[in-house]
Amino acid sequence: MRTRCRHLSLVALTLALLAAACRLPDPRMTITVAGSTSILPFVEYLAELYSDQNRAVRVAVQGGGSTAGLQAVLAGAADLAMSSRPLVAAEARQLQPVIMAWDALAVVVHRSNPVSGLSSAEVRRIFAGEVRDWSRVGGRPGPITLISREDGSGTRQVFEDRVMGPSPTAQRSLVLDANGAVREVVAADPAAIGYLSLGLIDERLRPIAVDGQLPTAAAVLSGHYRLVRPFLLVTGADPRREVGGFVAFLLSPAAQSVLAAEGLVPAAPAEGSR
Repeated sequence: MRTRCRHLSLVALTLALLAAACRLPDPRMTITVAGSTSILPFVEYLAELYSDQNRAVRVAVQGGGSTAGLQAVLAGAADLAMSSRPLVAAEARQLQPVIMAWDALAVVVHRSNPVSGLSSAEVRRIFAGEVRDWSRVGGRPGPITLISREDGSGTRQVFEDRVMGPSPTAQRSLVLDANGAVREVVAADPAAIGYLSLGLIDERLRPIAVDGQLPTAAAVLSGHYRLVRPFLLVTGADPRREVGGFVAFLLSPAAQSVLAAEGLVPAAPAEGSR
């Protein structure tokens, strides 16, 4: 079932990319970007700035998830993938990744939830379905609503690798296909708990301290917060010159300053501190 869902996700993304290519001709050179919904809003915004500065280039950005984006680059349906998970060996042999920024993966609850901190063991037991009531972890009595991501999501893979380990996520969890969807559902449900990129949290949510440490840029730089992942930009073995130009822009001091203002940790300082 997981393989089938992942295949359907890739098919859907490929069809969307092909449909975009079949629209009325655009005289500008087009760079097609696809992948992680965690990275998407940041790249989408920066793509607008880049196109404003480079009128001859159009950057088309779509989601679909990390795995689907990587497969789209391998299939030639996209020029650049956004991945919020590390590449597996087979992908690394064919693709070229570069770190755009570092991100803290935050465990979040509704802003009215009195629970302010959990141990990593408590988080694991909650998402495994072993702890089902908030009163067992210091909250108000009531059932916990679990919000998770879909199979193939880089966000989910990092969460499972760093938090869940061999424990599977409970089947009763509500599975959503984008970080934005997780944000909206948790913001609307006082009993919900989910996980998403720190840079996508707004005032309706509250990040939980895990093992006594809140997810902050300073905690990422110091190494005190361990739920950290690289945001990767991934090309094929021989990317077009225009693609290289866009990647260079995303790594430029100006773009990195924008990412820092949005809650991410710029690539160079974080990489040097780890």
